[in-house]
Amino acid sequence: MKGNIRDGEARERLIAWLRRRMAEFGITPEALADSIQYDLDHAPVYRDAFGNEWNGSGAMPNWLRAARDAGVNPEFFRIAQTPTMQSQQPPDCEWRITR
Repeated sequence: MKGNIRDGEARERLIAWLRRRMAEFGITPEALADSIQYDLDHAPVYRDAFGNEWNGSGAMPNWLRAARDAGVNPEFFRIAQTPTMQSQQPPDCEWRITR
């Protein structure tokens, strides 16, 4: 079909575009990896409906302070902890299809 781009070609175009943009802004692959690692190490603990986040360190941000001052418990905004890989394991049992 005319105008369609195969998945592999679209991926390659996206990678080329990202590389050009990174070069344009002086972003190195190492800086990108460091930024991703920082985000993983400092995951947000609190989030509101507007996407404001706070990792719990440093001064409480204005959006959370305003909610607290309005009588909302800051724990309301706590992000649920993601289950560990251990808890995601299937139960230790044998599954059989019976007819």
